[in-house]
Amino acid sequence: GESTGGEHPAHRSSSGHSRTSRAVQGGGLTISTLPDNMTRVVEDSGKYYTWRSFGPEDQRTQDLWVDMSDVRHGQVRVHGILSNSYKQAVRVALSFDFPFYGHYLRQITIATGGFIFTGDITHRMLTVTQYIAPLMANFDPSFSKESTVQYLDNGEVFVIQWEQVRLSGRESVGAFTFQAALYKTGTITFSYRDIPMSLDVIGSAEHPVKAGLSDAFMVMSPSSQSTGSPRQTIYEYHRVEIDTTKITNYSAVEFTPLPTCLMHDSCELCHSSNQTSGCSWCHVLQRCSDGMDRHRQEWLDYNCSEEQSKDATCEDYSRDSSNKSEGLANTGVIAGITAALVLLLALVLVALYINCHPAAASPLYLIQRRKSYWPSLKFQKQQPGYTEVEGEGREKDSIVEAGPC
Repeated sequence: GESTGGEHPAHRSSSGHSRTSRAVQGGGLTISTLPDNMTRVVEDSGKYYTWRSFGPEDQRTQDLWVDMSDVRHGQVRVHGILSNSYKQAVRVALSFDFPFYGHYLRQITIATGGFIFTGDITHRMLTVTQYIAPLMANFDPSFSKESTVQYLDNGEVFVIQWEQVRLSGRESVGAFTFQAALYKTGTITFSYRDIPMSLDVIGSAEHPVKAGLSDAFMVMSPSSQSTGSPRQTIYEYHRVEIDTTKITNYSAVEFTPLPTCLMHDSCELCHSSNQTSGCSWCHVLQRCSDGMDRHRQEWLDYNCSEEQSKDATCEDYSRDSSNKSEGLANTGVIAGITAALVLLLALVLVALYINCHPAAASPLYLIQRRKSYWPSLKFQKQQPGYTEVEGEGREKDSIVEAGPC
């Protein structure tokens, strides 16, 4: 039997509750989080995940544990920096698209403190939101040579294991060993092997203690300061909190993702699917959403909410598109005829010019010169954008702890 007695729907925030905001050092970024008891509000149940927890007596606990010493699971990398440092985080690429709250991630940030940061923008308060946390706590892998942070990626699952890690300042309590597994399907599992003490007493002022999931979106808001530069605000829109008293030796938690609006790629599916609710289709973005996801800023920028208030149907959108394409087709025919006439006129003029000026460059030379421009244009298009080039130098980013949140 499961130790929790069934499935738990993940709950979403109620907009009527107050939030707490934390200013991040360096300015320009504010983080707005949900109050501590938000996930206990049964207002919007079953929105993103359902989860089940298992105890020592459950076979599923054993099944979910990934034995890192078994080469059949893939090659394990023991991370040198993370295994020998305190309050450090390192960005790691995934070999597959991992769906998290309906968004596909190709990289994550592994932290020494027993959690994974899933945000795009690395800031100094990684512990606040956008995390996958089997056991976020004040771990210090640098204390002991036995402590390691290791991971493997076999294309189907990415597993991170915090092995024999000890709590900073309380090292004599014993070593913790646990792991998180991110499956290509979007399933997330937390597995616990060694939990030497009860988790309700491991809290510290230096580091929050949490187990669960959290996601947020970032929006730009006009600054109230005289500078007029916009502020970036990160809003936590959903959190799953696991009861840490259920985390013991040989226990596990399994999260199963639920369908989200973002998975629908057509207006019809967006409005008619019985797998999701509250979805709206934004025609200009060709995206289905409830407006509460990581694309929130685009949803606002393109007035997608206003588009919904016009009560336009999918038929209206397709009619508009067909009218536009007909108009474009007519315009294209006219433009084609015009271009042909202009080209003909140009060739006549060139022929007349060469007839009158035999010493002028031949038409073949003009064509050869024109050809030489194409490779450079093509090369410019192929150049990738280097907007966020982050190499080994970013590995030393430190986490500044947030207060209990």
